Amino acid sequence: MPSRRSIDAFLSQQHVAVVGMSRDPKQFANAVATQLRQGGRTVYPVNPATDVLNGERCYHTVAEVPEPLDGVLVMVNAKAAKEVVEACVSRGVPRVWLHRGAGPGAVSDEAVTLCRDAGIDVVDGACPLMFAEPVARFHRVHRWFAKRRFAA
Repeated sequence: MPSRRSIDAFLSQQHVAVVGMSRDPKQFANAVATQLRQGGRTVYPVNPATDVLNGERCYHTVAEVPEPLDGVLVMVNAKAAKEVVEACVSRGVPRVWLHRGAGPGAVSDEAVTLCRDAGIDVVDGACPLMFAEPVARFHRVHRWFAKRRFAA
């Protein structure tokens, strides 16, 4: 269960990679990246299948993302998330958010354990749009219903 402290620490970062962005601008990872940018962050899109997304450079791996890199938001399935977390460990990324929407998302016991064993501050579940200000109405309601899940 993610702690509110880890959530707030992740969202206070200025340089964030989003793994799982898509060529399809309607995909949810792209909406999350847009919200993070609107909050003043530098967002580095990561997708191994393309060089450009929405007119900007896209990185194939976490290792290719330039410095500084404060955190990585993982928005791929749990199996792929393990490989992303391994890359974050190798890179020395201090914070990782394993996205969880309606299903398990990127969260797996293995990915969470890899983060914790490496000393990475991990948000193991939840959606950043529930917390990144300004929170839209739908996500504000979602956060209110889910608030019991997040420890202080």
